Order: sequence, then C-alpha cells, then structure tokens
Amino acid sequence: MKVIRWTIITIAIVFMLLLGIAAPAAFIGLAVFLVGLYLNNQYRKYKINFKRSGWIMAAGFVLSIFLATADSDATETVNEPEKKQIVTDQDEAGKAEEEKLAEEKAKEEEAKKQAEEQAQLEAEQVEKQKQEEAEKQKQEQDQNQAAESLGLELVTVGRVVDGDTIETSDGRKVRLIGVNTPESTTRVEEYGKEASQFTTSELSGKKIWMQKDVSDTDRYGRLLRIVWVDIPTDDMDENEIREKMFNAHLVLNGYAEPSTYNPDVKYSEYFREFGREAREANKGLWALGDEGTTKGDLDFAAASSSSSSSGNASGSGSNDSSGTASSTGSSTESYQNCTELRKVYPSGVPSTHPAYDSKHDRDKDNYACER
Repeated sequence: MKVIRWTIITIAIVFMLLLGIAAPAAFIGLAVFLVGLYLNNQYRKYKINFKRSGWIMAAGFVLSIFLATADSDATETVNEPEKKQIVTDQDEAGKAEEEKLAEEKAKEEEAKKQAEEQAQLEAEQVEKQKQEEAEKQKQEQDQNQAAESLGLELVTVGRVVDGDTIETSDGRKVRLIGVNTPESTTRVEEYGKEASQFTTSELSGKKIWMQKDVSDTDRYGRLLRIVWVDIPTDDMDENEIREKMFNAHLVLNGYAEPSTYNPDVKYSEYFREFGREAREANKGLWALGDEGTTKGDLDFAAASSSSSSSGNASGSGSNDSSGTASSTGSSTESYQNCTELRKVYPSGVPSTHPAYDSKHDRDKDNYACER
C-alpha cells in the first residue's frame, strides 16, 4: 500500500510540474499539494496537526489543474491580438509577396514584349535594308543601262587644269566640248581664275560621266568630251541639259563663252542660247564687256553682224548688181594678213569660220589672228 501511495503521489507531483511548466500559475496548486503532503506525513508520523491533510493535497492538485487551465485561457486571450496581428502580418506578407511576384511577372512579360518588339524591329530594318539594297542595285543597273545607251563613261576627276580642262584620276586630260573659259594657266585672261575655281569646286574629286560627240581627241591629245554630273534620261532634252550637263553650267553661269568647232556641234545651238541668256543677264565674264573676256561664238556673230551692216551701209548708194557683188565678195572672207582680218573681226576667227586661213593661225590652235 505504501508503494502504491507514493507512486500516486509522485505521478501527481510530476503532472503538476508539467502543468506548472506549461502554465506557471499551476505551481501554486503544486505548493498547496506539497503543504498537504507535508501535513499528512506529520500526521501519520506523529499523529499531530491537521487530520484532513489529504483534502489539502487534493485541493492543491485540483487548484493546479484549474490554474493551469485558467492561465492557458488567459494566455490565449492575451495572445489573441498578437495572433491576429501575426495572421494580419502574415496576410500582408503574403499579399506583398503576391504583389512582388505579380510585379516580377509583369516585368518579365514587359521584357519579353520589348524583346519581341525589338526582334520585330530588327527584322523590319533588315528587310528594309534588303529592299533598299535591291532598289539601289536596280537603280545602278538602270543607270548603267542608260549610260551605256548614251555612250557615257563614268570617271573620277583627279584634278582641274583650268575652267574648261580637267584630268581624270587615271591621268587622262579632258577638254570640254563647245565652251571656252578665259585662260588661267600659261596666260591669264580676265575672269579666268574665277572660272577655274568654279570648275574646281564643282568637279574636283567627283564622279562624272563623259560623253563623246564626234572627235575623240584634239591635236594636243586631250579627250574632247561633254561632261554630265548626272545621267540624263534624254540627252537632248533642254531641261536635263540645263540641270545635269556641266558644260552648260559653265555657259549659263557666265564662266565660259560658247565656242563651236566642227564636227562636234551636237549641243552648239543650246550653248549659244545659254550664252545669250548669260550675256543679257550680265553674268560672270559678260559683266566685264559685251564681248565677254575671251573668244567665242557670240563674239563672231556680233562681228559678222556688224560687218554685214557696214557693207550694206556702204553699198546703199550703189546699184543692185554692185551690192550683190559686194555681198558675194565678202562671203569669200579672204584677208592678206591678220591686220586686215582684225579690222572686220577684232577677236580673230575659229577654224570653222569662212575667214579662217591656216597661214594666219601661227600657234596652230585652230584659231586665227586671236589677240
């Protein structure tokens, strides 16, 4: 019996200790239990003190359970806001995490979209470049065909000799057909430097298209050519000549006079028309005088017109036959020397002129009695 009694007491004490650990208020019941146990032992041993110590022990056991339960409820009650706060914090943390994940997903989708747009843009650019290259190749083919049909040769200007003479990058000298700019090399005429500077600024280092008329070279071995700065669709269209032919630019801007030498006369009428326009507008070399500053077609026409007027005036008192004879005589245009020739043609005459005689062309430049 004694063993059983102490076993029960030990179990009760251990139980109350566990309750006290879980809920510290339960230790009060344990203390009451131990006081009852002490009184019970005193009573059993000495038969003194309180006789109902067992009730104290029972009360301590029950009190321990009660206090443990009450403390647990109180703890739960006290911790309820904390639990709610924890739950709230957890919910907020969960929402924040969800928002973060949603934001990251949105960023990923945006990055993916941007990557797709970039890829599409690059593909479009590549396609556009291919189309541009194809168009460029087609244009080049069309230009080559047009150039070939018009007999144009593409060259690069290496240097400019003077206003009407250039040199290609491969060393060939080219004399521009149908125009004559004032001299600026071996001798200098008025407005020669300006003409040379204009040609230099317009052609030096540039790609041009050269066109042959009839003659290939002159007696100096220079190529005789028309120079185009762009390929014309129709090389006899006046608008295209004005816009794309450099020879015409020289005359239109007053840097050269029209100067025709047979048999290269394809554009001579255009050049004379352009020369008259420039002279009427007093452009360039024409601002320095009605005869310009060098020899050219308009000078000869003016001199011839003047000579014809003089002949008509002197023959006004003669009969018709003498007038006819005079006209016939003047058509032969034969002069003994340059002094006689200059009385009629002060600037001399080119080889295409009826008054030209090789014996008057001392420097053999196809121009007789020039000053």
